[in-house]
Amino acid sequence: MDRPRIVSLPLWFPKASETFVFREVKVLAGLGLPVTVVSLYGDLSQPLSPEMRAFPAPERLGSLAAPRILAAFFREFLRRPASTLALARRCLGVGFGSLERFGENLWAFFAGFLVARRCLELGVEHIHSPWAGGSATAARVASRLTGIPFSFAARAGDIHPPEAALAGKVADAAFVRVNNAANLPHLRAFAGDAPDKVRLVYNSLSLSPRGERPAARAPGPLRILAAGRFVATKGFSYLLDACALLRDRGVDFRLTLAGDGGLGPALRRQVRSLGLGERVEFPGFLSHDALSAAMLRADVLAVPCVVDSDGDRDGIPNVIMEALAHGLPVVATDVAGIAEVVRPGETGLLVSERDAEALAGALAGIASDPAEAARLALAGRRLVLELFDPEANARRLAGLFAAHCREAR
Repeated sequence: MDRPRIVSLPLWFPKASETFVFREVKVLAGLGLPVTVVSLYGDLSQPLSPEMRAFPAPERLGSLAAPRILAAFFREFLRRPASTLALARRCLGVGFGSLERFGENLWAFFAGFLVARRCLELGVEHIHSPWAGGSATAARVASRLTGIPFSFAARAGDIHPPEAALAGKVADAAFVRVNNAANLPHLRAFAGDAPDKVRLVYNSLSLSPRGERPAARAPGPLRILAAGRFVATKGFSYLLDACALLRDRGVDFRLTLAGDGGLGPALRRQVRSLGLGERVEFPGFLSHDALSAAMLRADVLAVPCVVDSDGDRDGIPNVIMEALAHGLPVVATDVAGIAEVVRPGETGLLVSERDAEALAGALAGIASDPAEAARLALAGRRLVLELFDPEANARRLAGLFAAHCREAR
């Protein structure tokens, strides 16, 4: 296998909520690919697993690198002013849909000039961004300046809704990786007469059980686990409504709602207004090790995702694959690529989004038939171990890098 030198350009690294990005980099490095991680932002203060803390730190840019970034930009501008302004128009002269997205892409545009210098210094043969947003802009700029091919992954909120710059990024990229089949037609619509440029490579499974799951469900209340960012697309408010319905139907349960984010205060108010205070706990964001332990204790994972009003959505939430790898049954909504993993009646239970009644019914079904729940979870475990095998998927991605490096040579 060819082992081209790669630069990976996340915004942050490692990021506790982006375990799939971390796992991909680690497995690629384990396959012998020389991978350098350059994060566009500075350090992010989050609880990390021991594995993440032990991994070599990336080259971080962030505000401390601003003088070097501006120096790299002005060096190029003074040398080739016309082409530099043309590159700015190409990358920034389109809409981004929000001030936040524009700010991210603006920073990434300037950072791309310093990334280009680092790529030449390191002898890099391919530049890869794990997201389609600002980090793909930095990869695109560095590629245009150096002639080194670049690619990017397109996943969830980075392409839903799509920014106007997405078509240009797809056009300039050597290839675009999607991590679920549901996004294939969406991205291929931006690829014009080159639909094969968009390739499906599933994520690598990023969390294995840190212990043994009990052979049988423990007596007592149904232990429901939900985990993720407290944002609209996670649909946690509908889960709380479903929990109120479970209580009213006499189903004894306890919900652990793990995570944090802007909707945290609203979710806590909803718990109080529904009278669920004694049944719902908020442990905050859980590190990898703590999440594994929570999955081994739980009876079911609830994933009530929704498509937001602006089109934002998840792809396949990583927590689903992690839960199934732990033998934990999953109840989820039929959004984006979730049905590729949670196959109704085969590997889990799937309900319509924003339907608290259906969600409550599916959770009650798990409580009433633990044998069937265990059967679904076992089938789901077999599926995720096949589809999300870290080494197999890393080899597919490495093969794409190598093929495009050979073409560039």
